[in-house]
Amino acid sequence: MNPFHWSYRLSFLTGFFVCAGLLGFALYAEYGLGMYPCPLCIFQRIAFLVMAFFFLLGGLHAPRRRGRWIYGGGALTGAVFGVAVAARHLWIQSLPADQVPSCGPPLDYMFNAFPFAKVLQLVFTGSGECAKVEPIFGVPMPAWALLWFVLLGGWAIHVSLRRRG
Repeated sequence: MNPFHWSYRLSFLTGFFVCAGLLGFALYAEYGLGMYPCPLCIFQRIAFLVMAFFFLLGGLHAPRRRGRWIYGGGALTGAVFGVAVAARHLWIQSLPADQVPSCGPPLDYMFNAFPFAKVLQLVFTGSGECAKVEPIFGVPMPAWALLWFVLLGGWAIHVSLRRRG
């Protein structure tokens, strides 16, 4: 059965399960492989959570015509945010050692000590722990995340544009 001809419901539920699997792997990498997530990694997880939420709601509701764009647009918003964060993370990892920013405080401390806007500014400025490259099959984790954000965002667009199903 060709996945490009699946129903809207099955397609969006598949998107949900892919996001859930990716989040599950992130937890395995953290607790099983000892890859402690930096603030940018956590924001990438949040982007996958947003996508999973909209994929699940769209899969359960399975609306017709324009209603599909509500869920597809929500999933696409998560994907665009995730692409931006993952691209920034890869850029920080590509910096020479002398240009890497210093390590910052943990994310939970920042949320308790600073207003939300300041936390976002600090996180996207990057820190030393974000520059540490921890590859999976020779590819940095943010590159894998970027690939999945692009694939899942494209999937949400494709499914939302289809007239049938």
